[in-house]
Amino acid sequence: MRILYAVGSWGLGHATRSLPLITSLLDTNTSLTIVSTGRALAVLRGELQDRCEFLDWPDVPHTVGRTAWGFYLKTAAAIPRYLAVVRREQQWTAQLLRTRRFDRIVSDNRYGIQHPDVPSFHVVHGLRFIAPGRVHLIERRLETVNYRWLGHLRQVIVPDTQEDQLSGDLAHRLEVFPQRVITYAGILSRLRRRAVSEDLDLFVTLSGPEPQRSMLERLILQQLPSVRGRIVVTLGKPDAAAHTRVGSADVYGYLDRSAQEEMMNRARLVLCRSGYSTIMELAELQRRAVLIPTPGQTEQMYLARYHQARGTAFAVDQRRLDLRAALARGATLPPFRASVSTEQTVRRATSLILAG
Repeated sequence: MRILYAVGSWGLGHATRSLPLITSLLDTNTSLTIVSTGRALAVLRGELQDRCEFLDWPDVPHTVGRTAWGFYLKTAAAIPRYLAVVRREQQWTAQLLRTRRFDRIVSDNRYGIQHPDVPSFHVVHGLRFIAPGRVHLIERRLETVNYRWLGHLRQVIVPDTQEDQLSGDLAHRLEVFPQRVITYAGILSRLRRRAVSEDLDLFVTLSGPEPQRSMLERLILQQLPSVRGRIVVTLGKPDAAAHTRVGSADVYGYLDRSAQEEMMNRARLVLCRSGYSTIMELAELQRRAVLIPTPGQTEQMYLARYHQARGTAFAVDQRRLDLRAALARGATLPPFRASVSTEQTVRRATSLILAG
């Protein structure tokens, strides 16, 4: 069986969560062609090596801003470019299918990579977009737009369960999407639980787009000397993998997947962004967390508030970060949990895709 698997490049979360599913499909003796770009493509190439063919297709533009309103304005201005890229993806997919046969198409956040003549699946946790101020009419309209893109596919695979609702309103309590097109498969995490001692008081993992990643880095490094305990920090900078000491903390420019997995398993508390892929990793490893949403990214801001309201995490605004106070609050909360493991999710999703 030949599968075209497309992965979004807006951050690394789509690439890392798709890796377990891609690996499972490869283990069934399928032939995979991977479509992605940028750092996401680099991660996939590094993990999969020569097991796949890779195509570098441009993705939708990545909008960032120094403030929330800057992010909103840039995102609104970029909508015509978003639509142009999606239409171009549709054209490239049609051209590819004229010369090559694919039996399935799977896409993780590449909306234009689908085709009516090939059973197509979409992996997505955001069926509803969270509007600034949670304006109901805007959110319903955006969900309708999303349904027009995805509603005709063979199946929409949501990396969450009905019971856990880690994604909250992003994929639950929907008004437009009918249940028949959605499969709640369970969480997808590249990290696995390890039988190691929990000997780290805190693991700080920074990620996300600039300039917000660097702004949070400066805040963390300024406050680290006032925090006691055994602490490890990774700055999320692959081009600066040096090791330094700040106060009692070991600070690394970058940790690879294996080292990241080890540190997450050893940590009693994790401080991180509130991206959904990170939340799934916390649930897979059953970690306590302090969540700091990227300013202006409504999805991360919603997820941070949502999990604080559920009592599963402590959330703090980046501008108001008091590291010692946040860590004291986070340590009192229960860990994230999920009723379905990544291993179970991968088996379910693999069977669904192969069955067509």
